[in-house]
Formats: sequence, structure tokens, C-alpha cells
Amino acid sequence: MSNLISDEYREMQRELHENPNYGVASLQFASIVDDIITQFKINDLLDYGAGKLRLKEALKTEVNYKAYEPSNPLYADEPEPCEFVTCIDVLEHIEPELLDNVLDDLKRVTDKYGFFTIHTGPAVKTLPDGRNAHLIQQPFDWWQPKIKERFEIIRQVTMPNGYMVFVKKG
Repeated sequence: MSNLISDEYREMQRELHENPNYGVASLQFASIVDDIITQFKINDLLDYGAGKLRLKEALKTEVNYKAYEPSNPLYADEPEPCEFVTCIDVLEHIEPELLDNVLDDLKRVTDKYGFFTIHTGPAVKTLPDGRNAHLIQQPFDWWQPKIKERFEIIRQVTMPNGYMVFVKKG
């Protein structure tokens, strides 16, 4: 597995996840994920960058849930490929020099479908070293080719501060 996160940044993320209000964005997308699970008859879901596993708590549809969260030793093992992969409010937090590695890993683990959300502006929170928690603050036009290079885009929707994209394996 290629390098997806530095040890120093993993520790900063672990500290940030101690904040009860950090790593909770997946809650607002749970109903969309439920709809995809139902419509596409999904059995297995990998929550990539799972934070506090809030998506699992919020889902109403039965699915075999797996989590990958590098800042939590319980869920930091290399994830196996999965039928459906969610990556919610994660990509903007990736160390810029490791983004291609992470996107390539997302491609590796996505067997059929993916649902990704990307925030394009600054975060409210800061890292312990003072940087904004969103290390990558780029517009939709910057992200789209990176996604298209690895996936077939089924649907994309822009939101006020970012966008969500539903993809299938290319």
C-alpha cells in the first residue's frame, strides 16, 4: 500500500477526532447513502475516512459496514476492495503531496460504486499546528479531472461550499 498519511499528520488527526464536533459530516449525507444502497441493491459498504463511524449509526438501511480510518488504530488496516465506497468530507483533509496516492487507493478499493463529498473552502477548525483543517481548498474544476481520471461520473451535484459525486468503477 502506498503512503496515504504521514505519521505526524495521523497524530494530528487523532487529536482532532477527540473533539466531539469533528468527523461528523457524514450524518448530513446518510439519507443519500441510504437511497444509493436501496436503489443499487448494495450489500457491502466501505466508509473510507470513517471518522467516528457516525455514518454507520445514521444509516437506516441494512448493509455490511466496514470502516477505514487511519487516525484510529482499530480501523487503520489497509481496506479490502468493496462494492460501494463512501468518502465523505475527507479528501480536502488529505496532505496535498499524498492526494494522488489516496485517490488511487480509492480507485483500488471501489469495486462498483463510490459516493464522495468534497468541501472546497476553509474549515472552521484548525490543526494543532495552526493550519486550516482543510489542507486542500480548491474549486470543483480542480477536483473534477482528478475524479474523472479514476472513475466514471454518474452524477455530480455542486453545493454552496463543495460538491458531491456519485461514481462507478471506470
